[in-house]
Amino acid sequence: MEDNMEVKIKNDFYLSKILAFFVILMYTLKIRSVSMLKINKKLFTLTGFVMMIAVFSMLFSSCETDSNSSNEQYASIEAKAPSNQVDILLFNDFHGNVAEDTRPGKGKNAGMAKMIGYVKTAGRENPNTIVVAGGDNYQGTAISNLTYGAPVSAMMRAMNVTVSAVGNHEFDWGVKHMTKWQKDGNFTFLAANIVDKTTKKPVTWAKPYMIIAKGGYKIAFIGLAHPDTVTLTSAEHVSGLEFTDPVMAGQEWVDYLLAGKAREGKPDAIIALTHIDSDQKDDAISGNAVKLAEIKGLHAVLSAHSHRTVSGTVNGMPVLQAYCYGRAVGKLSLTFGENKELVKCEPVVDEIWKTKSDIIEDEKGKAVHEKYEAELKPIMGEVIGTAEGEFTHERSDKGSNTLLGAWAAEVQRQLGKADIAIQNGGGLRRTLAAGNITVGDLYEIMPFDNYLVVFDLSGAEIKKAIDHGINNPNITDGQFAGLRVEYDGRKPFESRITKITLMDGTPLDMNKTYKVVVNSFMFTGGDAYDFSKAMNAAESVSIRDALIDAIKKAKTITPKPVDYIKDISK
Repeated sequence: MEDNMEVKIKNDFYLSKILAFFVILMYTLKIRSVSMLKINKKLFTLTGFVMMIAVFSMLFSSCETDSNSSNEQYASIEAKAPSNQVDILLFNDFHGNVAEDTRPGKGKNAGMAKMIGYVKTAGRENPNTIVVAGGDNYQGTAISNLTYGAPVSAMMRAMNVTVSAVGNHEFDWGVKHMTKWQKDGNFTFLAANIVDKTTKKPVTWAKPYMIIAKGGYKIAFIGLAHPDTVTLTSAEHVSGLEFTDPVMAGQEWVDYLLAGKAREGKPDAIIALTHIDSDQKDDAISGNAVKLAEIKGLHAVLSAHSHRTVSGTVNGMPVLQAYCYGRAVGKLSLTFGENKELVKCEPVVDEIWKTKSDIIEDEKGKAVHEKYEAELKPIMGEVIGTAEGEFTHERSDKGSNTLLGAWAAEVQRQLGKADIAIQNGGGLRRTLAAGNITVGDLYEIMPFDNYLVVFDLSGAEIKKAIDHGINNPNITDGQFAGLRVEYDGRKPFESRITKITLMDGTPLDMNKTYKVVVNSFMFTGGDAYDFSKAMNAAESVSIRDALIDAIKKAKTITPKPVDYIKDISK
């Protein structure tokens, strides 16, 4: 985005070019009008000299002002990296977190101004730097959701992001924004395994790969989306798409590139830029991204989706993931030999949330954020109630319901006049802090535009749905209301429940029909929940609106201990 100062600078710069052209033309052609008009030649020479000084003054002034306006704060940083090293900077699962979280001791999100500052500093330390995104860039905060990612696009442009993987949350508003995001952010989506069901070809709004020349080396990126995206977003938004096996798609395009079929020729390194999950415990890396190490000819895997910090190797292949929300930046350093052969590929994660107070804040990035924040403040800043205590909700909360999940599920159960409510854990995005609650908080806690669906379901199917959400290795644990559950954590996934009753202790009858309420995402198969045997389904209100109304009505909400789910193995 350009402010008025930028426009003025550019106008002055172009004007100076025009003036310079005419001055040079006058002296080159020795314009006859001098003698015709009988103008003193000395005066003409002096005037021309002054004009040329003015023109060059404007030229250098314009360049200096433009440079100062964006780079002055980074001017003292010198290049440190060797010329045969290319650094790839990765951020993933940003989820629209353009605001810095400044809570003492708790705030980890760096915000867009510091993300831009960090990347610009890194770019000056090594001019051979490529910035990439791992997907799930936009959806997640009120300021980004209500503007369809506009401030995130501004950030990505300022960071010089070149390519991005396609995350499952890129589809939360359908595919209609894909082209605009790329134009506004000045980058390209990569997706080798997203196929149009009609044409049987890769989608037109993304490219399978891109080769980027940097420092005399050609780096190829192959984009790979999560194969389960079809169950990780609303079915209506991906109905015309097929998500193919990323290993097969990756191998196909690696072979294509190594055969020198690309217009740019054979690349010097090939990197998989993915929105595929990984995890790391000690030195051991797990997750679906590990399978990509099977791809022959690939040099590294950039991972995302699971919001983890991962930096290591699988069978000698580097795997890298940089946490989430702008809390970390991954760096993959590629070192090349004399013949442009890749001799070293080293992954590392900089946990910038630990040192973000030292990061230079980009002034323009800060101004963009403040602009959008000011525009939305009247809506987002409305206080709707008070939380007497913290309603916790974290992805790492396994084997139980969270305080926020328990409250949200109970609100939905009461609103739907249902016996049982089930809420997918991933549908709630963060903890609700104690104190005043604003509309903006609810947009960040539940950013999805889902609505309630009420229907009849047998006890046996309800048990299956609850079991699906207990210690699920692929999703945040399911939340529910209206039931008491005991399970054995040692048993296999989806076979853990040992006892399930209604809240009054009445056993859940496997053959009886109960009234159930879930959100529209889950009802259509989201997070692999199966409600295909539902009967008498009816749509209801927006869940976010329902939660806002519940808070307004109660004025004060208090977290209640979760005592209705128990792991008997502990």
